Amino acid sequence: MAGPCSARLQGDVAAFTAALRTLVNNPQFSDVMFVVGQEQQKVFAHRCVLACRCQAFRGMLSQAPVGSQDSSSSVPPQGPFILGNVQPEVFLAVIEFLYTNSVTLNSNIALEVLTSSVEYGLQDLCKLCVKFIKDTLSVEQVCEALQAAVTYGQVDLQQHCLAFIEGCTAAVVRTQGFRELSDVVLARVLRSDRLAVDELDLVQAVREWAHVSSAVLERPVPEVAALPVRELRLPLLAPSELVTLESYNQQDLLIPVEHIAAAWRAHALRRGSGVPSRLCRPRRGTRPRDHHRHLEPHAK
Repeated sequence: MAGPCSARLQGDVAAFTAALRTLVNNPQFSDVMFVVGQEQQKVFAHRCVLACRCQAFRGMLSQAPVGSQDSSSSVPPQGPFILGNVQPEVFLAVIEFLYTNSVTLNSNIALEVLTSSVEYGLQDLCKLCVKFIKDTLSVEQVCEALQAAVTYGQVDLQQHCLAFIEGCTAAVVRTQGFRELSDVVLARVLRSDRLAVDELDLVQAVREWAHVSSAVLERPVPEVAALPVRELRLPLLAPSELVTLESYNQQDLLIPVEHIAAAWRAHALRRGSGVPSRLCRPRRGTRPRDHHRHLEPHAK
């Protein structure tokens, strides 16, 4: 006699997802509550859903109640759990993903949802955030996106942001996001040969960035700018531009004297000897100067 046949059949996924969506932040039948953000907004959830979908929530929800004498108590905490450092809209996006495996994003919260997805270990949500950010990237947001990509090790997003910056560098360096880059990320941007801006404009952009960073970090301009300044290609500047640069430098000491001296030496010797070759390569947006023809063939 033949054995029984078996099969796993699937019903309407959309209907199932829609039904679960009705449970998002629904106090009915909920058994855990969060108080979120400075607004102290109440968010209701169901512990079984959070625990089975996210290891971080499983750990949070299995902790013994505050004041319990028995750390192994089987009575789960009912909350409220206070989450003061996250926006309610961001937290609700995370909850929506846990219930429905989909998320509603907009450009105002996407980077913060990405941050939360990393903190909660939600790799699929992280991928959705990265895709949305790449698809909606703008001049105003690209530097913030690049900073987040570096912070959270999102290599693909880093490359996408850098390519975007290379395509419209002159506009990007005027944004507030550019002035808020860390020194490490700014230095990474300045290593690119494909920046579509002249070196003199880059020097000015770095100077403005350094003054903002100096004020925010309460540290001297030369100290906060040490790393990015190494990536400025001063030998590309004409003598008259170096003279102007020196006059500004007397005021804030942005650029070490030896860097400027090396640029002058390249002019005097009519070659790039003694200067790293990367600092003698014109970028895509570099305006031609007469002396450039002496730099590249002899750069060491």
